[in-house]
Amino acid sequence: MEHWTINYIICLGISILLTGLIIPKILLIAFRRNLFDTPNARKIHTGVVPRLGGIAFMPALLFAFCITIGFNLQVYPGNVVSVMKQSGMSIAFLMCSLTLIYLVGLADDLVGVKYRAKFVAQVVAGVLITFSGEWVRNLHGFLWINELPVWFGLLFTIFGIIYVVNAINLIDGIDGLASGLSAVALVWYSYVLWATGHYGYMMLAGATLGTLIPFFYYNVFGRADKHTKIFMGDTGSLTIGLILAFLAIVVFNTPDDGVGKDYNVFVMAISPLMLPCFDVVRVFFHRIRHGRSPFLPDKTHIHHKLLALGFHQSKALILIVAADMLMVLLNVLLSVYLESVWIILIDVVSLVALNILLTEMIHKREKRLGIRLYD
Repeated sequence: MEHWTINYIICLGISILLTGLIIPKILLIAFRRNLFDTPNARKIHTGVVPRLGGIAFMPALLFAFCITIGFNLQVYPGNVVSVMKQSGMSIAFLMCSLTLIYLVGLADDLVGVKYRAKFVAQVVAGVLITFSGEWVRNLHGFLWINELPVWFGLLFTIFGIIYVVNAINLIDGIDGLASGLSAVALVWYSYVLWATGHYGYMMLAGATLGTLIPFFYYNVFGRADKHTKIFMGDTGSLTIGLILAFLAIVVFNTPDDGVGKDYNVFVMAISPLMLPCFDVVRVFFHRIRHGRSPFLPDKTHIHHKLLALGFHQSKALILIVAADMLMVLLNVLLSVYLESVWIILIDVVSLVALNILLTEMIHKREKRLGIRLYD
């Protein structure tokens, strides 16, 4: 176990180093070639900022993961072979899916891709992952359902992958939010995978987490006027979303007795993704209720509400990420005492109540200031 913890740290460190080296080069090329995300009425930023930060993610995490595995095959061949027998085929299919999603995201960031084409690519990516044998077989008592029929489990998995990928993509609205929430999820999944002996997947989570740390620095603390600020773009958000969906599926497939202390596996898998996934559904129905297309972007996400209340981006980021961390912790602790359906119901009711409260506060502020602050 200690050996694999060291490998996790090595993966993390190599990924941090590579991403930190690649992003400045991306910034240099972006400004030389005028590859910017220009401001408009819907966007928060005011200066021209490249949105190609996600280009660094795939090569950095792939190199970090593969070189660590390669050296371990030379030094500890027996241990690595046993681990790769457990996860090798799944990771191979995941890399195929990631390559497809990465290229589609890159094309979208550079020249634009129609939503239907992106949707088809996401479906294909989901199907490839199910080919690896990683699909949701058990809901671990959620809605009092355990084992799933194969056909339903496969469809549920593909739908879940598409849902999570788009949730991460759509929550990417203020500096550091998508990367911050994703980092929370990756830290949590790293712990669960370590505790359950899924060391290959744990290293993958570490390599992915390593890409987000330098990016977070440039995204949050970089300055547009000094050409040091960058966005992850669809290349990054789609790539990270797919990895998070995959790791959630791996956790889903953990036996009920594999996590110890009677923690519920469903809650452990879904909790880190609950906040962005809920926000997507809420925004979807909000747009429909106001007669707008649910697929057209606007400024109705949870972070837009906090900004409408006068919070600075950094404070909104801290509040949302802290709420996400608290939700994960409370959900897991409660799963020892409550069934998963009641925990998810508590989450949904709490998030609905919070959004209603924020909306009322925005309306009061609008009346006081005499201006429109929120769509």
